[in-house]
Amino acid sequence: MGYMWPLQKVKDYRQGLWGVRARNKEQAFALDLLMDPEVQIVSLVGKAGSGKTLLAIAAGLEQVVSNKTVMAMALDDKGFSDGLYKRLIVSRPIQPMGKDIGFLPGDVEDKMKPWLAPIEDNLKYLTGDDNSTLEMYMDKGIIEMEALTYIRGRSIANSFIIIDEAQNLSRHEVKTILTRAGEGTKIVLTGDIEQIDNIYINETSTGLVHAVERLKKFDIAGHVTLRKGERSKLATVAAKNL
Repeated sequence: MGYMWPLQKVKDYRQGLWGVRARNKEQAFALDLLMDPEVQIVSLVGKAGSGKTLLAIAAGLEQVVSNKTVMAMALDDKGFSDGLYKRLIVSRPIQPMGKDIGFLPGDVEDKMKPWLAPIEDNLKYLTGDDNSTLEMYMDKGIIEMEALTYIRGRSIANSFIIIDEAQNLSRHEVKTILTRAGEGTKIVLTGDIEQIDNIYINETSTGLVHAVERLKKFDIAGHVTLRKGERSKLATVAAKNL
C-alpha cells in the first residue's frame, strides 16, 4: 500500500493458486500484491527462474476463472467469468534474443505464436498441461494472448493484464500500455533488467525501471524484487554466475 501506511500482515495462500505456492518470502509478497484488488499496477522484477511470470498468471487465472466458470462453460457455448475480472490478457514485446529469424508466414495469430510460446507453456502448466482446456478458455474470450503492437487506441476495462519481458519496453511504450487501462483493470509488469534484448535501451532507461520509480509513491502501485531462483538448481546457478 502507500508509503505512509504502517506494516500490514501478508495474506498466506497456503492452499496455493492453481497449484502454485509461494516458495520464499518474496514470492509471498508478490502473491499478496497480485491478489489485492486495491493495487492496480504491480511490477515484479527478478532473475530467470524466480517465478515472476508463473505467479502473475496463476493469480490472474485465480481471479478470472473459477470452478463455477469451468462447469458453466462445459454445459453452455457462452463465455462465463464470475471472478473479479472478466478476462486475462497476456502479452510481451516482440523483441528477439540475438539475430532475428526474419519474416514469419501466416496471419497475426501465426506470427505471434513463437513470441507467446513461453506464456503458453505457463498457461498449459497451470491448466493441467491440457491444450484443449486452454483453447476452450481462449475460444470463450476468457484468456487472450495479444500483440502489444495493436494496443494503442484501446480502452481495456475489467481485465487482468500481464505484460511479460517488460524490461524490453521503452518509457513511451510503458506509458502507452498503462494508459490503456479502463475501470476495473489491473496491470502486472514482469521482467529481468539483466536480460534486456532491446539494443536501444539499458538498465537505466528501460520503461520497467521508469515505471517502478515514478509510481512507487502511489498507493495503487506495488513492487517486489524476487531474489531467489526456483525453476531448477541449474537455472539458479546459471543466472548467478554467467
